[in-house]
Amino acid sequence: MTAVPDSVLVVGASAGGLAVAEALRRQGYRGSLTLLGAEPHPPYDRPPLSKQILAGTWEGERAHLRPPAELAGLEAELVLGDPAVRLDAAAREVVTASGRVLRAQAVVLATGLTPARLPGQDGLAGVHVLRTLDDALALRARLLTGPRLVVVGEGVLGAEVAATARGMGLDVTLAGMGAAVLGDQLAGPVAALLTRLHAERGVRLRLGSAVAGLAGGEGGVTGVRLATGELLPADAVVVAVGSRPATGWLAGSGLRLGDGVECDSRCRAADDVYAVGDLASFHHERLGRRMRLENRANAAEQAQVVAANLLGEDRPYVPVPYFWSDQYDVKLQAHGFPHPRADVEVVEGDPDANRFAALLRLDGVVTGVLGWNMAKAARLHRRHVVDALGG
Repeated sequence: MTAVPDSVLVVGASAGGLAVAEALRRQGYRGSLTLLGAEPHPPYDRPPLSKQILAGTWEGERAHLRPPAELAGLEAELVLGDPAVRLDAAAREVVTASGRVLRAQAVVLATGLTPARLPGQDGLAGVHVLRTLDDALALRARLLTGPRLVVVGEGVLGAEVAATARGMGLDVTLAGMGAAVLGDQLAGPVAALLTRLHAERGVRLRLGSAVAGLAGGEGGVTGVRLATGELLPADAVVVAVGSRPATGWLAGSGLRLGDGVECDSRCRAADDVYAVGDLASFHHERLGRRMRLENRANAAEQAQVVAANLLGEDRPYVPVPYFWSDQYDVKLQAHGFPHPRADVEVVEGDPDANRFAALLRLDGVVTGVLGWNMAKAARLHRRHVVDALGG
């Protein structure tokens, strides 16, 4: 695209989608702007869903990213509660579930993820996924009716739900195929420390075993059956076994779909079509490979690059990945690539004091930095990862 488009359609009223719209306006864009969302809610933040919203310390509206007056100040048309069902990438034309047809000179895709499900969970009362605000409110209502929760999945979402539920006083069991909590996302010693934290806080851990199925009766779910034969009793079950990019509606669009929407290093999927956030699989020029990142920080940072490129710049997206997680009284921050096999060198603080920063090395090269209740220190040591990436 050589000229600035006179109209932009953002498909996905998510944090990433809103960030694109705001960045465009902040950089002086005065063209037509439309934000299309599948949910009836205005753009909201997802990280609080597994924590403050689920715990009940926030009302749902507090997760909204902007008050109504600020949204109005964008001078954008908000089309909410009407999911996109089809895209013609060449024509930059989107059809919604209601039959509405939206066209623009440029389209930004920000439809995020779809949670994975277990066989037999649909239609069984008391079995929940956690992706949307409505999901979080429904899960909270269920947790208030029964004390026993089984969380299936030992990743970030499952661990945060387990921590929140323990804070609510529930009887919590965390089951997963991995050997440790966040075992595939953190260096081994750090994952072991986090696993021990959950056990000390009273979570029953059933790790290293697959889930064979769900048990239920007339009142809904009654338990989770493991491949070992053990039945974990449950009044509610949260399925947090991963997710996949929400690309189903893009079949036949003309875009390349693999692990998400395949983009170049400018987050461009086709002429005048871009993708942002969890949906976007992009080429990282410094690493020389394709990647897709699922975290809030990525959505915000990537949106700035997409907006700049829409306005005529030629900016590659070359992030140092970053994610955070709050569990109990621990705030984790990870910069770079905290590989499970990485060697851990504590450079500040002390694990025994419940606060430390560590460099993570793989084959002698610094690939990541982790902060455990030491956000500032982790951020300062991030430079080691940047240097290793040649940035």
